[in-house]
Amino acid sequence: MGESIIVAPHPDDEIIGCYEILKKEKCIIIYSGETELKRREEAMKLKEYCESVSIQLFLNNIPPSMLKKENTFYFPNPETEIHPLHRQYGNMGEMLARSGENVTFYTTTMNVPWIHEVKDWEEKEKLLNNVYPSQKSLWEWEKKYILFEGKIKWIF
Repeated sequence: MGESIIVAPHPDDEIIGCYEILKKEKCIIIYSGETELKRREEAMKLKEYCESVSIQLFLNNIPPSMLKKENTFYFPNPETEIHPLHRQYGNMGEMLARSGENVTFYTTTMNVPWIHEVKDWEEKEKLLNNVYPSQKSLWEWEKKYILFEGKIKWIF
Protein backbone atom coordinates (compact mmCIF):
# COMPACT_ATOMS: atom_id res chain seq x y z
CA MET A 1 0.00 0.00 0.00
CA GLY A 2 1.30 3.44 -0.90
CA GLU A 3 1.68 6.65 1.04
CA SER A 4 -0.19 9.94 0.75
CA ILE A 5 2.27 12.76 0.16
CA ILE A 6 0.94 16.29 0.51
CA VAL A 7 3.09 18.96 -1.11
CA ALA A 8 2.37 22.24 0.67
CA PRO A 9 4.32 25.28 -0.53
CA HIS A 10 3.52 27.07 2.75
CA PRO A 11 2.82 25.67 6.19
CA ASP A 12 -1.00 25.86 6.55
CA ASP A 13 -1.67 24.85 2.91
CA GLU A 14 -1.75 21.19 3.98
CA ILE A 15 -4.69 21.89 6.31
CA ILE A 16 -6.46 24.44 4.11
CA GLY A 17 -6.33 22.27 1.00
CA CYS A 18 -6.06 18.70 2.31
CA TYR A 19 -7.73 18.61 5.74
CA GLU A 20 -9.96 15.69 4.77
CA ILE A 21 -6.93 13.70 3.61
CA LEU A 22 -5.15 14.45 6.91
CA LYS A 23 -8.22 13.17 8.78
CA LYS A 24 -8.37 9.77 7.06
CA GLU A 25 -4.94 8.83 5.69
CA LYS A 26 -1.38 8.47 7.01
CA CYS A 27 0.50 11.38 5.42
CA ILE A 28 3.93 12.68 4.61
CA ILE A 29 4.07 16.44 4.12
CA ILE A 30 6.64 18.26 2.03
CA TYR A 31 6.92 22.03 2.53
CA SER A 32 9.07 24.49 0.60
CA GLY A 33 12.71 24.37 1.66
CA GLU A 34 12.62 28.19 1.74
CA THR A 35 10.17 28.29 4.68
CA GLU A 36 11.20 30.75 7.40
CA LEU A 37 12.03 29.44 10.87
CA LYS A 38 8.89 30.69 12.67
CA ARG A 39 6.60 28.99 10.15
CA ARG A 40 8.70 25.79 10.32
CA GLU A 41 8.30 25.75 14.10
CA GLU A 42 4.54 26.18 13.78
CA ALA A 43 4.35 23.43 11.14
CA MET A 44 6.15 20.98 13.40
CA LYS A 45 3.32 21.37 15.95
CA LEU A 46 0.98 19.64 13.50
CA LYS A 47 2.01 16.19 14.75
CA GLU A 48 0.76 17.12 18.23
CA TYR A 49 -2.77 17.55 16.87
CA CYS A 50 -2.83 15.21 13.91
CA GLU A 51 -1.54 11.69 14.45
CA SER A 52 -1.92 10.84 10.75
CA VAL A 53 1.19 12.90 9.95
CA SER A 54 4.20 10.58 9.94
CA ILE A 55 6.92 12.73 8.36
CA GLN A 56 7.34 16.44 7.66
CA LEU A 57 10.11 17.62 5.32
CA PHE A 58 11.29 21.02 4.10
CA LEU A 59 12.56 20.47 0.56
CA ASN A 60 12.50 22.11 -2.85
CA ASN A 61 11.85 18.89 -4.74
CA ILE A 62 10.44 15.39 -4.38
CA PRO A 63 13.00 12.79 -3.26
CA PRO A 64 13.37 10.12 -5.98
CA SER A 65 12.78 7.40 -3.37
CA MET A 66 9.17 8.67 -3.02
CA LEU A 67 8.43 8.33 -6.72
CA LYS A 68 6.54 5.06 -6.56
CA LYS A 69 3.40 4.20 -8.49
CA GLU A 70 1.59 3.20 -5.28
CA ASN A 71 2.07 6.65 -3.69
CA THR A 72 -0.54 9.38 -4.09
CA PHE A 73 0.71 12.95 -4.36
CA TYR A 74 -1.39 16.01 -3.56
CA PHE A 75 -0.19 19.25 -5.18
CA PRO A 76 -1.73 22.72 -5.47
CA ASN A 77 -3.50 23.14 -8.80
CA PRO A 78 -1.17 25.09 -11.11
CA GLU A 79 -4.05 26.43 -13.20
CA THR A 80 -6.14 27.95 -10.43
CA GLU A 81 -3.69 28.94 -7.70
CA ILE A 82 -2.71 32.60 -7.54
CA HIS A 83 0.44 32.59 -5.41
CA PRO A 84 3.61 32.09 -7.52
CA LEU A 85 5.04 29.45 -5.16
CA HIS A 86 1.79 27.46 -5.33
CA ARG A 87 1.93 27.61 -9.12
CA GLN A 88 5.59 26.56 -9.11
CA TYR A 89 4.87 23.51 -6.96
CA GLY A 90 1.70 22.82 -8.93
CA ASN A 91 3.76 22.76 -12.13
CA MET A 92 6.05 20.21 -10.48
CA GLY A 93 2.94 18.13 -9.78
CA GLU A 94 1.79 18.47 -13.37
CA MET A 95 5.17 17.21 -14.62
CA LEU A 96 4.92 14.20 -12.28
CA ALA A 97 1.34 13.52 -13.37
CA ARG A 98 2.36 13.66 -17.04
CA SER A 99 5.15 11.19 -16.31
CA GLY A 100 2.64 8.69 -14.89
CA GLU A 101 2.74 9.41 -11.14
CA ASN A 102 -0.53 9.31 -9.16
CA VAL A 103 -1.23 13.03 -8.64
CA THR A 104 -4.34 14.77 -7.35
CA PHE A 105 -4.52 18.56 -7.33
CA TYR A 106 -6.04 20.61 -4.52
CA THR A 107 -7.07 24.23 -4.15
CA THR A 108 -6.32 26.81 -1.49
CA THR A 109 -8.15 29.62 -3.32
CA MET A 110 -11.58 27.91 -3.23
CA ASN A 111 -12.52 29.83 -6.40
CA VAL A 112 -13.11 26.71 -8.47
CA PRO A 113 -16.29 24.87 -9.46
CA TRP A 114 -15.09 21.59 -7.95
CA ILE A 115 -15.17 22.53 -4.25
CA HIS A 116 -17.44 21.02 -1.63
CA GLU A 117 -18.37 21.88 1.96
CA VAL A 118 -16.22 20.46 4.74
CA LYS A 119 -18.52 18.60 7.13
CA ASP A 120 -16.50 19.25 10.31
CA TRP A 121 -15.24 22.72 9.45
CA GLU A 122 -15.19 23.72 13.13
CA GLU A 123 -12.50 21.08 13.73
CA LYS A 124 -10.59 22.29 10.70
CA GLU A 125 -10.65 25.85 12.04
CA LYS A 126 -9.58 24.67 15.49
CA LEU A 127 -6.64 22.75 13.99
CA LEU A 128 -5.56 25.78 11.95
CA ASN A 129 -5.76 28.04 15.01
CA ASN A 130 -3.80 25.62 17.20
CA VAL A 131 -1.03 24.93 14.71
CA TYR A 132 -0.76 28.24 12.85
CA PRO A 133 -1.71 31.11 15.20
CA SER A 134 0.46 33.55 13.21
CA GLN A 135 -1.75 33.05 10.15
CA LYS A 136 -5.14 33.23 11.91
CA SER A 137 -6.20 36.48 10.23
CA LEU A 138 -6.28 34.67 6.87
CA TRP A 139 -9.22 32.37 7.76
CA GLU A 140 -10.67 34.62 10.45
CA TRP A 141 -11.97 36.99 7.75
CA GLU A 142 -12.05 34.63 4.76
CA LYS A 143 -14.16 31.69 5.91
CA LYS A 144 -13.80 30.00 2.52
CA TYR A 145 -10.46 28.58 3.72
CA ILE A 146 -12.16 26.58 6.46
CA LEU A 147 -15.60 25.92 4.96
CA PHE A 148 -14.56 24.37 1.67
CA GLU A 149 -12.09 22.00 0.01
CA GLY A 150 -11.60 20.82 -3.50
CA LYS A 151 -9.54 18.17 -5.24
CA ILE A 152 -9.32 17.21 -8.88
CA LYS A 153 -7.58 14.53 -10.90
CA TRP A 154 -6.36 15.37 -14.39
CA ILE A 155 -6.72 12.89 -17.22
CA PHE A 156 -4.05 12.86 -19.92
